[in-house]
Order: sequence, then structure tokens, then C-alpha cells
Amino acid sequence: MRIIFFGSAAIGFPLLAALLASTQDEVAAVVTQPDRPAGRSQRLTPCPVKTFARERGLPVLSPEKVKDGLQELDSFKADLFVVVAYGQYIPQSVLALPKHGAINLHPSLLPKYRGSSPIQWAVAAGDTVTGVTILYVGEKMDAGDIILQRKMSIGPDDTSVILEPVLAAAGAELLMEAVEQIRHGTVRRHPQDDSVATEVHKLTKEDGRLDWTLSAETLRNRIRGFTPWPGCFCEIPDGQRLKVLRAAVEEPAGFPGEILEASGAGLLVAAGKGALRLLEVQPSGRCVMDGAAYLRGYPLTPGVRLA
Repeated sequence: MRIIFFGSAAIGFPLLAALLASTQDEVAAVVTQPDRPAGRSQRLTPCPVKTFARERGLPVLSPEKVKDGLQELDSFKADLFVVVAYGQYIPQSVLALPKHGAINLHPSLLPKYRGSSPIQWAVAAGDTVTGVTILYVGEKMDAGDIILQRKMSIGPDDTSVILEPVLAAAGAELLMEAVEQIRHGTVRRHPQDDSVATEVHKLTKEDGRLDWTLSAETLRNRIRGFTPWPGCFCEIPDGQRLKVLRAAVEEPAGFPGEILEASGAGLLVAAGKGALRLLEVQPSGRCVMDGAAYLRGYPLTPGVRLA
């Protein structure tokens, strides 16, 4: 089959590589997001998939709106579209072009965690099981018929950074199974149950603010899920922001946000239930450091509250 790959984020690398390795299919083109300003210089920078595709000599399309490239897309006479973290709504006029429609990888067990950042939200929720889903792309985001799913476990110390490449690799295997079924006309569609769907919103910087009234376990899960983006943080008494990259749950109790200990492996801060030991932090304008090193340079005292 002639396939057009839609993707922008690095999670798409294993899936695009699997399609390129196929002896039965041809990646006719890759569609990505336009170059965006990045870094302090705000220089226009291509997305990871665009660079990956160009290095392999693939035709690359980067329309500001995918519908604006309708005529060019049609010229490739694709049999199938494969969509992985493209980052843009694809209208029906585009989805109607390929003979076999469009399929998508979603790194969750749909209908749970529809929307953006499903890996981060699964970890932040304290889930112990996640997975990948191959589904048809429809009018409503992440609500199309399911083709295949695979479950995977989330370890107690797993982070979103650890899970993403694992899920991407599993997704690549599952994608090739789905492509094979579509090629032979054996694919089975399983409608989703909208009544049990979980919708998650796009992460914002404010999602990273540590709410000390929550339990220590909940806060630790959010740190695992939201690092590196948007990153979890609190404010010390002088108003400076302190990022928290790694933490452990302990038993002591106190007023939420109160520093219970300012010694050992890092600050011990009371939460709504239990307390959180800040094992790895990053002060404003400084490098990442372990909790003990932070205490040597930033002496704080028990009883002080963090915001």
C-alpha cells in the first residue's frame, strides 16, 4: 500500500521507521507541522519528524492547515493515512482521500484518556496499567473505532519519559499488525463506549503547581507524570520558584506545605496526607541538584511553609 504518515513528535519515530522497513508498503510522503520558533533566539525550527523524514529522503509537506494541502495530498494517491501525534485536527475532506481511510496510534487504552498528553495523565493518576490503541480517525478526536489494543504495566517508579519510548515501540508492532489486517481485508472495528470515556485537557504550566493539600502520593505521581513538561514546582518563602523533579513519600504529618525537616536527603514537606521528601530539585536560574545539595546552599528551617 501507498501510505502517507502524519506526525510531528518524536514518539512517531519507531512507527515511521517500521513503515519504512516494510517490503510490502511504500511511505509516499510525510505530513508534519510547519517550522516553529524555538529557543531563546526564536529561530524557526523543524519538528523532530520533519528532520527524521528529510534525512531519509522522503517528500515532506508542512501546511499551516492540513486542508490547505488537499490537492497535493490527493496527488499521491495514497491507500492509507497513518497518524501519530500530528498535533492538528484533520477534517473529513482530507480523511476521505485514501482508499482505506486513516488510522491513528493513541498511547492509552481508549476510551480512557482521550485528548492530548495521555501518557502524562496516566502516570499522574497513579495508574498501574496503560497501553496503546490503534484506531480509525473520525470526526471526534480519539473516538473512532478501535482496531487493536495492547496492555502494558506502569511500574511504581516509572515516569512519562520512561514510558513514552516503550509505548512507541509497542505501538510500532501493533501498527504493522493493523496494516497487515487492512491489506488483507480482515480488520475488525470495535466501536468505543462513549459513556465510559475519560477526556483529558492539554497540559499547561499551571498543572505543574504542587497543591500541598493533596496527598503526598498524589503529588509524587504528578511529579512522575509531569516531568519534564510542564514540570512540577512550588514557591519558597522569598517567592522564588523551586522545581521538583523527584520525590519520595514518607509518613510524618503536618500542616500542608509546612517544612517538617530541613536535613538529610532533602526537604520533608507536609501534604494533605503524609509528607513528601524532595530528592531532586532545581532552584530558579540554577542547575538540577539533589535535595541534600540544595539544603547546603539554601538553608530553610522547619515550620516554614512552601506555597
